[in-house]
Amino acid sequence: MADLTRTIQQKAEFHFDYMVQTRRYLHKNPEISFKEHDTTDYILHELKKLGIDTYRPLDTGCVGIIEGGKKSDRVIALRADIDALSMEEEGEAKAEFVSEREGAAHCCGHDAHTANLLGTAQILSEMQDEIEGKILLIFQPAEETLPGGGRLLTESGFLQEKGVQSIYGLHTNPDYAPGQIAVKSGPLMARPDEFEITIKGVGGHAATPHLTVDPIVLMGQVISQFQTIVSRSIDPTEPAVVTIGRVRGGTTYNVIPAKAEMIGTVRTFSEKNAYLVRDRMEQILKGITEPAGGGYEFAFNEGYPAVINDEELTQKLMSAARSVLGSDGVIELKKPIMAGEDFAFYQQEFPGAFFFLGSGSEEADSKWSWHHPRYNVDEKCMLTGSALMAGLVMGE
Repeated sequence: MADLTRTIQQKAEFHFDYMVQTRRYLHKNPEISFKEHDTTDYILHELKKLGIDTYRPLDTGCVGIIEGGKKSDRVIALRADIDALSMEEEGEAKAEFVSEREGAAHCCGHDAHTANLLGTAQILSEMQDEIEGKILLIFQPAEETLPGGGRLLTESGFLQEKGVQSIYGLHTNPDYAPGQIAVKSGPLMARPDEFEITIKGVGGHAATPHLTVDPIVLMGQVISQFQTIVSRSIDPTEPAVVTIGRVRGGTTYNVIPAKAEMIGTVRTFSEKNAYLVRDRMEQILKGITEPAGGGYEFAFNEGYPAVINDEELTQKLMSAARSVLGSDGVIELKKPIMAGEDFAFYQQEFPGAFFFLGSGSEEADSKWSWHHPRYNVDEKCMLTGSALMAGLVMGE
């Protein structure tokens, strides 16, 4: 096993420049969810150069399949997401490869995920004769946007048709350094639902509020009551979050508007708690607006399921990571985080394990949080990511 690990690490080092060049090309040419046409063409070109069979189950994104030289019914999938965010980026550390496409930026690390999996493809194609069974390399579109590319790919039946038995995925994380991963068995990332609310009132002059039903006042009461849902309706041993992300109402100083709007997110780890929060929100809306003579519209948009790591696969992942990184490189998390990931859809169908790939360093100015305009990765993280992904395939 030590010799195999050393061989994989040497191959990752050999292909590191390729991964860096690939990541920077993708970073300069980002495409938002469901628009990743050029990105898909680029990935297909790279896979075909390696002689890897390619498929396009969805309009964007693709899957490469490596047939191992050792006959087996084993089928393992490795996943990377390929889409960028709808935003502008900043940061001098990225000056030579900053986004050249207005309104799109890889400020969540998906460019590195894609380059990392292409680097893994390079390693595995050179070790194809030693691979047991079949390896699927999933380059998934639209992780950032509902309904999520992971859901659409799972619902397409393609992965089931190919006989996938287990799946692994990763996400760069600025809280950890290159050479580190962080993971835990069981709940890892939350279910991220979204809501949209319109409070309906009766508009009028600001000097005669008694002749109006002020939706701004009603909204203030609703917001305050929403913040009691988690503390008074959810079991205190179970994580949950209700956050108002935007409020909007009115146009000027002396007009009481006829309506006010807000949007936000709910984070939980179970369908039961998600629906409990939803129902309490509607009870609060009705209880505040109707007695005041107002009304409301309420939409609760169900997001991704929670990411729940399979215990057996997580143990295999940590074992492989310790072989590649040493025991100090594996951080076993004590608590989940409240961010969401559509990798969860794969885990509804197949045993899966998802982990965080350390990518933060002062040197690379890469300690900014996900979705910050200066988000960056220390590209040395791909040495870890590609070697570990390959090691999972070769050593499982």
